[in-house]
Amino acid sequence: MRAELREFALTLAEPLPTAAGEMDRREGWLVRVAGDGETGIGEATPLPGWTESRDACRAALERAVDRLEIDGPDAALATLEDAPAARHGVETALADLRAREADVPLYRSLAKDVETITSVDGVPVNATIGDGDETDTVAAARTAVDSGFSTLKVKVGNRAVGDDANRLRAVRDAVGEGVEFRADANGAWSPGEARAALDEFESIGVEYVEQPLPAGDLDGNAALSDSDRAVGIALDETVAEYGIDAVLDADVADVVILKPMVLGGPTRTVEAADRARASGVEPVVTTTVDGVVARTAAVHATAAIPDPPPAGLATGDRIAEDLGPDPAPIRDGSALVPGDKGLGVGAVWLE
Repeated sequence: MRAELREFALTLAEPLPTAAGEMDRREGWLVRVAGDGETGIGEATPLPGWTESRDACRAALERAVDRLEIDGPDAALATLEDAPAARHGVETALADLRAREADVPLYRSLAKDVETITSVDGVPVNATIGDGDETDTVAAARTAVDSGFSTLKVKVGNRAVGDDANRLRAVRDAVGEGVEFRADANGAWSPGEARAALDEFESIGVEYVEQPLPAGDLDGNAALSDSDRAVGIALDETVAEYGIDAVLDADVADVVILKPMVLGGPTRTVEAADRARASGVEPVVTTTVDGVVARTAAVHATAAIPDPPPAGLATGDRIAEDLGPDPAPIRDGSALVPGDKGLGVGAVWLE
């Protein structure tokens, strides 16, 4: 088995605010693995704070490629436990190769129960509405609903809880009761603010609040849990900090946000979703603003989950110029699932 790496850089269409400052580009590596007659492709796009650093990712990829060619896939993946983005790149390429060799779409190869995942044309996705003022928030929500989205995730947490509640009420009034709401606080609130928000958001029909408290406050998130409250708790950054097993064992979430780049690949994402469902927790797959290879792998991972909830996969428009054509475009609130064998991504390898 032979493997190659190719470095790339993607410019974002607009700078993206993050906890570490504005991000205007995504840098990573394509991984190409060649077997007997077929080739698999993967993407490793580290995001410091969520995954290993860029330098650590490069070193891990080079180490894994050497090990892959000498000792095989299992030995290569074993070297990547502390480098989830690098592992994502290698594991996706290997999964793509296996699915191509089996002549099935990647999601069929990833599915835990193949009998229930026979043919999937699309998976539901949510639209993400930024943290603008009330007028801008309502306008963005209307545009998303007019485009076919039936689930909206609205960013909150940068203003008083009452002001965010007013924004959400204005959106609800504008789009009606048939649209599902989620809110994402990105860990911005204190416990008191989080409790107030959950109480206020219940009357607006918010399904869940994502990351109401800082990532490290596992006990605080547990204290917010209330079986009588209609608004659920979803954890994202906490999953990255503690790991999916620790979050599920602590019984602190109604929903877990699963990012394949952070978990170490699409196979691990489907396994994590299976464990979450077994624990009575709903899994929602999202990306880390990746290139087309990783984004398409996330679509396949979502399609491998039975009856998946709307996923956070509508991020392709954040990339000004991608690695190649998008085989999983967003149409009417769904991501198309490629039906070709393997990942289904076309020409992305830059010679």
